[in-house]
Amino acid sequence: MKGHIHSIQSLGTVDGPGVRTVVFTEGCPLRCAYCHNPDTWERREEDLTEAKELAEKILRFYPYIKNGGVTFSGGEPCLEAEFLTELARLLKEKGLHVALDTSGAVLNERVKALLSLTDLVLLDIKMTTEADYAKYIGMPLSSVLSFLDLLEAMGKPTWIRHVVVPSINDTEEDILRLKALLGGYTCIEKIELLPFKTLCLEKYKSLGIPFPLAGIPPLSGERLEKLKKLL
Repeated sequence: MKGHIHSIQSLGTVDGPGVRTVVFTEGCPLRCAYCHNPDTWERREEDLTEAKELAEKILRFYPYIKNGGVTFSGGEPCLEAEFLTELARLLKEKGLHVALDTSGAVLNERVKALLSLTDLVLLDIKMTTEADYAKYIGMPLSSVLSFLDLLEAMGKPTWIRHVVVPSINDTEEDILRLKALLGGYTCIEKIELLPFKTLCLEKYKSLGIPFPLAGIPPLSGERLEKLKKLL
């Protein structure tokens, strides 16, 4: 089984508990206005990788990640669900914790099979209204909530991630609406508010793609802490 793999981060510390290897897949159905990885949008045939080969590469880091694990990110990793299911089986044979970092944009039987082998889901709730999802993300908010409903039904430990963008979703009303959306879910262990940054500008320039939010400044730490207190 082969999958489209963009890159691997060997020792990550922000994509799940502990020190982790992060696998970035290629391909994404969305075009989020603040996307930091536009280089992962398209699948390239030259980047196809065998699951067994990738597992062997990841297991070289076993001494460092045995108390952390592996996180599948992207792109949208659920587009590679069948490949990642095979990879997850190989990794879990060695007792590694597996996390999935997803937008919730793809949900089918292959994704459900992957979720059955996933220990933790990092789910992006990108906006809090259907209008903003349509304008800035390119999918319905209802689809993400359906994905979250499945995680709730499965009892799957879930961390919510929400990027806060100045002038778009940084009001107290936005954060209180996020809190209300998520209030009834027992599977949610944590809600992370992440600050909008502009470190991706060079990537967009190198790809010849205009960055939709180029005129918006990074979110200040002071503003972020104030909004966190609302949660």
